[in-house]
Amino acid sequence: MAAGAGGARKRSAGPPSPIWGTLRALWKDKQRVLFKPEYTLLVTAALWIAEIGINVWVIHRVEYTEIDWKAYMDEVEGVINGTYDYTQLKGDTGPLVYPAGFVYIFTVLYYVTGRGRDVRLGQYLFAVFYLITLLLVFRIYLRTSKVPPFVFFFMCCASYRIHSIFILRLFNDPVAMMLLFVAVNLFLDGRWTLGCCFYSLAVSVKMNVLLFAPGLLFLLLCEFGLLRSIPRLSLCAAIQVALGLPFLLENPLGYVSRSFDLGRQFLFEWTVNWRFLPEEIFLSRYFHLALLGAHLSMLLLFTLYRWNSAAQITYTLFTSNFIGVCFSRSLHYQFYVWYFHTLPYLLWSGRVTKLAPLLRVLILGLVELSWNTYPSTVYSSAVLHACHLIILLSLWYGEEAAVDLHKRK
Repeated sequence: MAAGAGGARKRSAGPPSPIWGTLRALWKDKQRVLFKPEYTLLVTAALWIAEIGINVWVIHRVEYTEIDWKAYMDEVEGVINGTYDYTQLKGDTGPLVYPAGFVYIFTVLYYVTGRGRDVRLGQYLFAVFYLITLLLVFRIYLRTSKVPPFVFFFMCCASYRIHSIFILRLFNDPVAMMLLFVAVNLFLDGRWTLGCCFYSLAVSVKMNVLLFAPGLLFLLLCEFGLLRSIPRLSLCAAIQVALGLPFLLENPLGYVSRSFDLGRQFLFEWTVNWRFLPEEIFLSRYFHLALLGAHLSMLLLFTLYRWNSAAQITYTLFTSNFIGVCFSRSLHYQFYVWYFHTLPYLLWSGRVTKLAPLLRVLILGLVELSWNTYPSTVYSSAVLHACHLIILLSLWYGEEAAVDLHKRK
């Protein structure tokens, strides 16, 4: 009987389940899971699921701050009421300064949120935008297989400012970047025409996406040559004209000058990157021209010596945008989302051996700290520029960037 009982106990124990065995193996090999790019899918999937709970917690626990949402709703309400002259459209914070795509998207949000009054619903919608953006970004990192998985924790769960931009402020910048990352994924898939459509849609929400344009032009010319690039460039332009047509017919000069105002003057009190300058220099047109010259010169140098082929899709687009951010006339707090999700890729693309992983993470932390310092200070602005300079130098002096995975096959 005793032997029988013992046998029964052995049989009841049985072999461990495959899932439990896999989890135990991963725990024992946790260093590989955190540092080897082949585990990117596993780590990003876990982080994405965690982000669902984080977003819900933030929406319910952290107070919403009204900045531009009401102004957005006032601006699109003017269009709904029949005003198509862009010079007559304005909100609480000033005139409408975004292209027509912004108007259409936020008109949908206007109706879905009960004329903009249901802010909580708006927050949940932006949480969805945030989660979609993460999926798109994670897919890019999965395809490029360059960044160790542990870095993705700093790219999502640990950033207060990015959560704030999406779900506590409801800015239009995240919507533009979400569409931009759709375009980048399509380019990686070799679907250039559809990618150009989404790129143009992103520009129609906010023109900061034009910072990616030099890199995209380079890629199109490398992939298709001049003649075959013209139809795709024409498609981008045609989408802008089609979206803006109701406003172009009413007041073409007013629409173009307001929605694509390249000479727009920014207020010194909101600058994140130039706080250490005297205000008179910050506002000087000569300073603006110097930044433009530096921007164009750096783009030319990267075009001639660092962008080598159409196989470097992610590298070319992300560096094009980063150079633009480095030489921006001013960066406001919501502009952080313009390049935040690209920073790990840029840091691990430099491939300078002296730039150890710990230093790279430190740079990410210092950039985050600079953007979380409110109001900005002389020191926070200086630290931000120092970090930008280190990244730019690592990109310039690093080895040749690896091609994107889809080009290797």
